[in-house]
Amino acid sequence: MYLNCKSFFSLRYGTIDTKDLVRIARETGVTSLALTNINITSDTWNFVRECQEQGIKPIIGLECRNGHELKYILLARNMEGWFYINRFLSDHLHKEIPFPDRAPAFPGIFAIYAWGKLPLQELYAHELVGIRRREINKLFRVDTMPYKDKLVMLQPVTFQDADHYELHRILRAIDQNILISQLQAYTTAQPDEQFLPPAVLFESFEQYPHIISNTVRVMNACQINVNVKTPRNKKHFTNSEAEDHALLRQLAYEGMLRRYGPDNTEAKARIEKELSVVREQHFDCYFLITWDIIRYAQERGFFYVGRGSGANSIIAYCLKITDVDPIELNLYFERFLNPYRSSPPDFDIDFSWRDRDEIIDYVFKKYGNAHTALLGTVTTFQQNATIRELGKVYGLPKHEIDKILDTPFSPDLTGDSVQRNILRYSQLMSGAKAFPNHLSIHAGGILISEAPIHQHCATYMPPKGFSTAQLDMHQAEAIGLFKFDILSQRGLGHIRDSLAIIKENRGVDIDIHDVKTFMQDPRVQHELKTVNTIGCFYIESPAMRQLLQKLQCEDYLTLVAASSVIRPGVAQSGMMRQYVHNYRNQDKVVYLHEIVKQVLSETFGIMVYQEDVIRMVHEYADMDLADADILRRAMAGKYRGQGDFQKIEQQFFTNCKRLGRPDDVTQELWRQIASFSGFSFSKAHSASFAVESYQSLFLKTYFPAEFMVAVINNFGGFYNRELYFRELYKTGATIKAPCINNSDYYTRITGNTVYTGFIHIEGLEEKWMQDVLEERTLYGPFEHLEDFVARIAPPPEQLDILIRIGAFNFDVHTKKELLWKSSLLLKNKAPHAEHIQPLFREQVPECQLPMLSYHEHEHAFEEIALLGFPLCSPFDILQHDQRGYIPAANFKEHKDKVISTLGYLVCTKGIYTSKGIPMSFGTFMDVNGDFIDTVHFPDILKQYPFQKGGFYILQGKVTEEYDVYSIEVNYMRKIGYFEDK
Repeated sequence: MYLNCKSFFSLRYGTIDTKDLVRIARETGVTSLALTNINITSDTWNFVRECQEQGIKPIIGLECRNGHELKYILLARNMEGWFYINRFLSDHLHKEIPFPDRAPAFPGIFAIYAWGKLPLQELYAHELVGIRRREINKLFRVDTMPYKDKLVMLQPVTFQDADHYELHRILRAIDQNILISQLQAYTTAQPDEQFLPPAVLFESFEQYPHIISNTVRVMNACQINVNVKTPRNKKHFTNSEAEDHALLRQLAYEGMLRRYGPDNTEAKARIEKELSVVREQHFDCYFLITWDIIRYAQERGFFYVGRGSGANSIIAYCLKITDVDPIELNLYFERFLNPYRSSPPDFDIDFSWRDRDEIIDYVFKKYGNAHTALLGTVTTFQQNATIRELGKVYGLPKHEIDKILDTPFSPDLTGDSVQRNILRYSQLMSGAKAFPNHLSIHAGGILISEAPIHQHCATYMPPKGFSTAQLDMHQAEAIGLFKFDILSQRGLGHIRDSLAIIKENRGVDIDIHDVKTFMQDPRVQHELKTVNTIGCFYIESPAMRQLLQKLQCEDYLTLVAASSVIRPGVAQSGMMRQYVHNYRNQDKVVYLHEIVKQVLSETFGIMVYQEDVIRMVHEYADMDLADADILRRAMAGKYRGQGDFQKIEQQFFTNCKRLGRPDDVTQELWRQIASFSGFSFSKAHSASFAVESYQSLFLKTYFPAEFMVAVINNFGGFYNRELYFRELYKTGATIKAPCINNSDYYTRITGNTVYTGFIHIEGLEEKWMQDVLEERTLYGPFEHLEDFVARIAPPPEQLDILIRIGAFNFDVHTKKELLWKSSLLLKNKAPHAEHIQPLFREQVPECQLPMLSYHEHEHAFEEIALLGFPLCSPFDILQHDQRGYIPAANFKEHKDKVISTLGYLVCTKGIYTSKGIPMSFGTFMDVNGDFIDTVHFPDILKQYPFQKGGFYILQGKVTEEYDVYSIEVNYMRKIGYFEDK
């Protein structure tokens, strides 16, 4: 019967959430159900779990389609069949080949064809034909008895009801990028593809009881036996668990000698404690695989940072997986590993984006493509994108869609019936159960399984070139597959490239791992305290700079705390403000309870880290570590639902009541605990971030120009690239426009002169420019424009760009004269790829160039057009009287007064008030390069909205909070470069 059900993981086709699919089936009286999504197996294990919880027998399979054409439905009779289905689909997706007309005769599968696809007498043993209710009349005058073992009832399920059938049609139109009125019937499901009570189906087939009984036989033959609690990661790094443990012990003690020396009894005791738990939990292999990845990175000279809860481990510290000393920081061991922990510890290993792919390639080669895959993820429909897609489907003009969406407030879709339809269906698609839109790749997860990966899921091949699982993190962990995190981080690219640039430009070698020296360096401490941190990992954002100023941060431990307290959950709950207050008034801290003082004295009575939460529920509410582990996973955002978190909440309050804890204290502590859900750091994680921040800050302090060039070449950080060029300018470096003889594809520094890289020029073709640079390397610099044209014969539009940006500024002629001349030089030239060095110079035709007008700041406006910003200060070219505006440095003198200032927009951050109304924070730069921080409350934001980048006149009251000054804006107006003209 229900051998062909789809969830909304049949992307842009199905409309039913997996949980709802099973619920509706149970309510309809269905006892056995098959999930067969179109060319995807992503939500299979969610489906199996839901069926088991609802008392329904799960059957798993696949609907194979070439475009709009249904080829067949595959059902797994057992786990062997499921393996072959996944492998078959993966081969189709990897090679981008169509499915064959006949399903291969894999072991352990059924293949079901639509009626009329194949003659009944030609069916093989594994092949069946499905009959739909509306096709029963086609059986008239057909003797079906000889084929009673080949015919099954088929009632496809794609949507819930008529309303969702319309949503299905919308999804099909979105998928084909057409108007809904242009939909062809063969591209959509039939209107009857929804649940019917089994009795209705049986009644429809009452004349064919053999088809009913054969359908039941097929369903009974499909048996999926899988224990989801069985670990499925690779079991052994060596040949056995005993050998793994012996190797881990050996490596731990070898590392202890390096880190602590031979006589550190505390380190020995902690190593033994950890080794015991690691062995008990069977995590030896997980540690060793991580160590092997690090070993390979060290051999290749790759810079990396290990973080995550694994940084709480002394074994990880001794194996050089991390550089955070858990004894020095008094890290809470149970946050990292305890006997109740159900999953391996988190090791997040960050590499430069330039090195990460080689690390991933090593992992695939080491453990084999059959057992290795990148972890997938599911991108869902988001509100604005959904409204845009629905607008296109209903034929709204682009400018009308833009007008609807161009507001920080909720889009107004209450106009006509079309807009109301868009609102209704957008809420269905992007609401609490947002529809999957397409598969993507997890930020850094890699799966290494003991059995072939296709035993668990199908894989596909994204452009990145590594096989990727059709599983997300939650589904993988639900069946015992736990990821290794190999992450890409631009902050490490900044450090990696800085070291190379400093070596090349200054001849200085730096031991970047000498972090303790950096922490004690007075100049570094001063830069941290004055928040001169632009470009430095994790400490450059406006919010972080303000927090560091409020904390007067100049030491490691304060920075570690700041790295955690800035996280959204802590900040939004008001605990960040309370932490700042307590930090600045340490002698006046009032603790909620004596136990709070015992546990949180280091953080002045505020829960800052995940460890604080775990210790608090353990000490204050007498909850065991099994409950703490559930809480840990909730804090890390690793639970999709709230069920487990709610159980912990109930247990917390029950225990506190039993222990006689004060109700008001219990309520406040739980409020703080709940704020950590999904947004929080472990102390080890924060410590790892702080180490990298110090490394970045040391480089910026002593080698500011080289560091900023490295930031620019890694495509920035929190801000857009323009701000990093502004920071580079502040170092005193001379910044040159891209030069055909001195610039490389990336920005380069020589001495104190920086040549902007060609990569930043809009419209310049990378491959062609690389060929030009190779020509220069092989045959020397270009003498003048004529020499360049003779040797390169460039495409006219590419030469035009180079001249306009100033790449030939060394020529005696002006840009306009060069543009005039270039058209003559290229008149009879055909672009060529080969180097041409003529024996004789062609005589350049003599021509009298006209007198061409020149306007002030012409170069800057060409740079704005081609780079997106001028290389000089934008204030230098602003035609506006800048006198009378208060600069940021003088805000202190105008506290609580209304002032006017002039700012160049750097970035904005929109948030919602407790009532759900948008407001915003702005960051601007003044004429001196100092930052102006602004607050735009809802009424002001609505009256004076941001209008993208540029100059703004800002008027408002100067406010101060713990030495941080900002403006509460009451008036804002954008002005142009020629405001006074």
